[in-house]
Amino acid sequence: MQDNYLDALLSLPGIIASKVSHDGKWVAWSWFRTAPTAEVYLAPTDGSTPPIRMTDTNDNTIMLSWANDNQSILVMQDKNGNERDRIYRIPIDEPLNMIPLTEDDPNYFIRGGDLHNNYLVYGANVDLETGEEIEPTCMIRHNISTGERITLAKPQRSGFVSPSLSPDGKHILYTRADRHASGRQLWIVGIDGENDHEIVNLGDDVKVYGTWFPDSQRILVIGEGGPYRKLGIWDISTETLTWILDDPSRNIEGANVPANSEYIVIREVKNARLQTYLYHPTTAEEIYPPDLPGNLNLLAPAEGDEWIALYYSSKQPHDLIRLNLKTGDYISISRVWDRTSISPDDLTQAENFTWQSTDSLTIQGWLYRTLDAPRGTIVYVHGGPTAHSQDAINNQIQFFVQQGFNVLDPNYRGSTGFNLTFREAIKKDGWGGMEQTDIETGIKALIEAGIAQPGKVGITGTSYGGYSSWHAITHFAPDVLQASAPICGMTDLVVDYETTRPDLRPYSEEMLGGRPDQVPERYYERSPINFVDQIHGRLLIIQGMQDPNVSPDNVRVVTEKLQEHGVEYELLAFDDEGHGIAKPRNQKTLYQTLSDFFSSAFA
Repeated sequence: MQDNYLDALLSLPGIIASKVSHDGKWVAWSWFRTAPTAEVYLAPTDGSTPPIRMTDTNDNTIMLSWANDNQSILVMQDKNGNERDRIYRIPIDEPLNMIPLTEDDPNYFIRGGDLHNNYLVYGANVDLETGEEIEPTCMIRHNISTGERITLAKPQRSGFVSPSLSPDGKHILYTRADRHASGRQLWIVGIDGENDHEIVNLGDDVKVYGTWFPDSQRILVIGEGGPYRKLGIWDISTETLTWILDDPSRNIEGANVPANSEYIVIREVKNARLQTYLYHPTTAEEIYPPDLPGNLNLLAPAEGDEWIALYYSSKQPHDLIRLNLKTGDYISISRVWDRTSISPDDLTQAENFTWQSTDSLTIQGWLYRTLDAPRGTIVYVHGGPTAHSQDAINNQIQFFVQQGFNVLDPNYRGSTGFNLTFREAIKKDGWGGMEQTDIETGIKALIEAGIAQPGKVGITGTSYGGYSSWHAITHFAPDVLQASAPICGMTDLVVDYETTRPDLRPYSEEMLGGRPDQVPERYYERSPINFVDQIHGRLLIIQGMQDPNVSPDNVRVVTEKLQEHGVEYELLAFDDEGHGIAKPRNQKTLYQTLSDFFSSAFA
């Protein structure tokens, strides 16, 4: 039963990076778990034919964008998770014909990618004159016919920069974080590299983002400030900004204007639940889709009252659908249920669970309960931390529940999905502060409610979830936590800062209040490696050996320290994985190992 169910879970497709063509006729996306690696698929938006497989490779391939002529797609591919992506173009009438546009396995990291005629625009942390990797992400214009590359703009610092090319191919929109690690300012530069200038600045430490209107003459601006985000429109011709939606009661997580639409698609997230609706920038008319159980993300208009949308929940696999906004009727475009033996009855519903942290802040999480008497409880911590867990299928959690464990998936402070104040609260203490107390009080709330038992609680998670797992096993009492299985988690924050991708270092500075040389005490106090002598429970360390984000050096230094203190541990390393264990064959090994590990620890 275990193998059959796990095999079914590991073949249950999960969608990321779904993009509708500019003419609205096609939608392309990446599917995980339909093959040994993530692959790209394509389908007509009228649902008339099954999905067409566009890639068949040995490495994860992710949908990136549509070329401006709607006749080809751009995809990105790395090698075994090293994140050194290469961009390919695939004509939609030539599936599997991957035409390389950038170099193989570069010594830098690429962000984004838009193709207009012969010009490919992307961000890359490379100095084109020397060929050396640098920290800032430059805006690059790459002529795919001649191979010529020029730097259009070079920020002073990195800042998660993904350039966006205007629909008419004349301007590039991007953000800079030159002034402060916590801030973002909106900039624009011409496709010729001329007139690179700042257009929106709401403060040195305040973030602002922008996306293009289809007319290429206006920019939709998302500005942060105080406890909420507001929407505005920047007019290129007049160089003026007009705020159109300034409402503290709305938790706007994202917004854009799809091609062929007069409406802005606004994505609000309230208590970790997604609500998407349409907003007219002139009339302020709002159109809300039918209330379907789960999460609905509107992507682009089809015809009449119909829209292409992504639909999902913890009982519904990610499914691309064509939805009638008036009637609620829809058809499946991706036909996900045709590709699995899993049924909704085989999946456990996520329950809303809340508790109070020590400072009385309300924390929310998703609780998954096993049907039988639980063997124990596993806390699954999401990564980020600037992210949040949703009411969505997590095949690792679903397997744990089927194996007889209750699972808590907490949205600690610092998570998105609530409000801006909640997200920014993690910066008050920095990593390893009150957000870890939120997790600890969640465990105690489960014990108090009789859902979990002392001595039968474990923790796991990837990336920041791995860091939280390290923190918990080095700080929580044994009656609160018995076992920990960190996956690709930071152990020494100084080593992590020095060995991570250069373009990611400013994120550590933002979250910890500076560089290691500026706030050395905080880096020391918040590094689990300095507290391994306090470990009293079981420890299983998991690492992808190609990880450029949380490098294997984190494992090397902590295992040396564990041996120095005589602390026992187990180690599971994957040579062909990067930041996270993504390949189904490796996930099968991982999930079975985790289940056995926690079972043994709780016994």
